[in-house]
Amino acid sequence: MDAAEFRKSGKQMVDYIADYLEKIDKRQVFPDVEPGYLRPLIPDCAPQDPESFDDVFKDIEKIIMPGGSASEATLISLLAARTKTIRRVQSEKPELTEADIMGRLVAYASDQAHSSVEKAALIGGVKIKKVSSDDKFSVCGSSLKKVLDEDRASGLIPFFFCATLGTTPCCSFDKLFDLGPICNKKSFWMHIDAAYAGSAFICPEFRHLLNGVEFADSFMFNPHKWLLVNFDCSAMWVKKRSDITSVFKLEPLYLQHQHQDSGLVTDYRHWQIPLGRRFRSLKLWFVLRMYGVRGLQEHIRKHIRLSHQFEDLVLQDERFEICAEVVLGLVCFRLKGSNELNKELLKSINEAKKIHLVPCHLREKFVLRFAICSRVVETTHVEFAWQHISQLATDLLKAWEQNHHQQHQQ
Repeated sequence: MDAAEFRKSGKQMVDYIADYLEKIDKRQVFPDVEPGYLRPLIPDCAPQDPESFDDVFKDIEKIIMPGGSASEATLISLLAARTKTIRRVQSEKPELTEADIMGRLVAYASDQAHSSVEKAALIGGVKIKKVSSDDKFSVCGSSLKKVLDEDRASGLIPFFFCATLGTTPCCSFDKLFDLGPICNKKSFWMHIDAAYAGSAFICPEFRHLLNGVEFADSFMFNPHKWLLVNFDCSAMWVKKRSDITSVFKLEPLYLQHQHQDSGLVTDYRHWQIPLGRRFRSLKLWFVLRMYGVRGLQEHIRKHIRLSHQFEDLVLQDERFEICAEVVLGLVCFRLKGSNELNKELLKSINEAKKIHLVPCHLREKFVLRFAICSRVVETTHVEFAWQHISQLATDLLKAWEQNHHQQHQQ
């Protein structure tokens, strides 16, 4: 298209996006289609001749919109820790080969940690062990020390611990101030995964949750989760950059340039697995400029206020229970009763397509998670969600009681 067509089409797309955002609460929260729905709706092959933008645009709402609408930082940290440990052990015991050491390396994470930590260990070719969390779903120093002592006595080599600030299941926080000195004393890497909760640390009142961060070798969070940045955008800090670059640094002639030894350029190809990288920092820069610190703080605080509003509504209904402390924007709750009852409630909620919840298991309990995460969420949305959940619970409990009565009569 020429410049005039581009202006026209660009305005059309901006209007569509604005209308979508303005009326988003009128749309279903989950696609009403089956996997593979798109296949019979599109041609078998690409068009031989160009189609107009208007024709393409019409198909967005007609074909695409009925369908549905991470980070490698942990892996990078684990690989850096692995290399650093292998070099240290070989300097102490030159007779050991890299393969000998690899077979004895062990990484650790909370039993509440994200699955990406396990995947990092799988890709890194090392064992990983889960450390038991306490009654608040946090890992404390004594739990980690116990498993480390046992493994060292068995001849294993602990090398990496992933602490979590804001676990995915219930937003619990590992005790950094307890864990950090153990990791530092034993010379193994402590990585902090704050993928979701890291955004909250823009607010001073939540920075106490960071106490002990000074012991960490690396720290990451995802601005795309809660800081109004589009997917994907992960921010990572390392205590000592050479621990990362020494693992990934390669200098073929075709990648060398005149500024690489000047000290003025940071070659991020030495910091990551891919060679190239998208300009992700640009969208973060725009958000920081357009919202400012105060705007982002209010965004976070508003979500936390709303989560406590939902918590209060749950606590007012004696049929329900809160399953974990509400710290940020996540509320874990369930009907008092069996896991099967709560599975049925979740099924009813999600099949109605008014709101969408994702469950978790906490100490063998099937738990529902209410996450405040939309930029446009308001008190009215929270109240609507609770009324919807409460009514579905009433219907479900009535049906279960009738079914139980019929079974008793038989």
